[in-house]
Amino acid sequence: MAIILFDDNAHKTLLPLTFTRPVADLRIGILTIAEKWAKYLNTDFSFHTQSWLQGKFPANIEAENIFINGAVCPDDELVEAISDLQYGEVLKYGDQLVATKLTEDFAANFDPASAAGTVVNLKHTPISIRYPEDIFRQNDIELRKDFKLLTKGRSSSKISSTNTIIGNDFFAEEGAIADCSTFNTKNGPIYLASNTEVWEGTHIRGAFAICEHSQVKMGAKIYGATTVGPYSRVGGELNNAVIWGYSSKGHEGYLGNSVLGEWCNIGADSNNSNLKNNYEDVKLWDYPTQRFRKTGLQFCGLIMADHAKCAINTMFNTGTVVGVSANVFGAGFPRNFIPDFAWGGAQGFEVYSIKKMFETAGKVFARRDHRKFDENEQNILKKVFELTEEFRRF
Repeated sequence: MAIILFDDNAHKTLLPLTFTRPVADLRIGILTIAEKWAKYLNTDFSFHTQSWLQGKFPANIEAENIFINGAVCPDDELVEAISDLQYGEVLKYGDQLVATKLTEDFAANFDPASAAGTVVNLKHTPISIRYPEDIFRQNDIELRKDFKLLTKGRSSSKISSTNTIIGNDFFAEEGAIADCSTFNTKNGPIYLASNTEVWEGTHIRGAFAICEHSQVKMGAKIYGATTVGPYSRVGGELNNAVIWGYSSKGHEGYLGNSVLGEWCNIGADSNNSNLKNNYEDVKLWDYPTQRFRKTGLQFCGLIMADHAKCAINTMFNTGTVVGVSANVFGAGFPRNFIPDFAWGGAQGFEVYSIKKMFETAGKVFARRDHRKFDENEQNILKKVFELTEEFRRF
């Protein structure tokens, strides 16, 4: 039975984060949504996604297939409902298609916008990701769920006695290292994956997770609910931030109520605002409508897509969206929407050429032997450059 995680309209409303990945490849909690389903169902997965992503994220169709909405996070009730599905049935929550079961012939032509069948209504409200801010808003819930999923029936590895652990919901995988730091789990669990390092003088309040081969630098102050993805490095002050992986915020400065994609770099002493001076609700740039959308949130910081970077002392205003491969620098607050492949800052922007961007990306990928800046990666970025051309009228 093949598990295929499909994109619905959320792929558009989650832009720019989903220009470079299927929705189910989003990280929320500790795992990506796809990794969660793999754990719950004890099986592999593939993706039904946008045409320009299929080279990197192909679909694997078999004789029997279950299509699951990639924006929906699993739980026990949802897994049971999907397991009970029969051919010709569609599982829905309101108007949202959650899952359907199809034979190979029908699976080849699957379209989530027109999927039909006998409707089975989901009886509880699932965690569903529709907008970028949902990732940090729902991170606490998903981090707690993932912590239980990953640690059930297991015991934590020992860490140095130089640390102070407050509470009981602490778990370190084999190879995790921490020294002279405090871990407060009274407000949420703390998870240290294998081959991670927490350097001296760090103070962490749960819920918190750091994924494999990542480091927290000396003197960092981290509040929940925060996730640091694999192969990343963080320092300074973080609060309710989700960093997907292969990214660096290694110096002083504040990052709060924010999402960073992969291959991002935050310069030293850079900060984002997460609260407006007048305490009004924050708006975020919305790609489908090409206008700023009300989030209903009083606290909302920075949304930064893959390969974006900023120089030292960059100041991001409340509710800033930074597109794929944008490079931000200079004094003052840049605009609240920085288009994909933009180069500049508050004094103005120009186009960041594909050629220059590829030269930088090649050097960045070379630092990770297991990741290659191959043709699939390049083709995705070329397509994103084409799709976002209309926003670069500098």
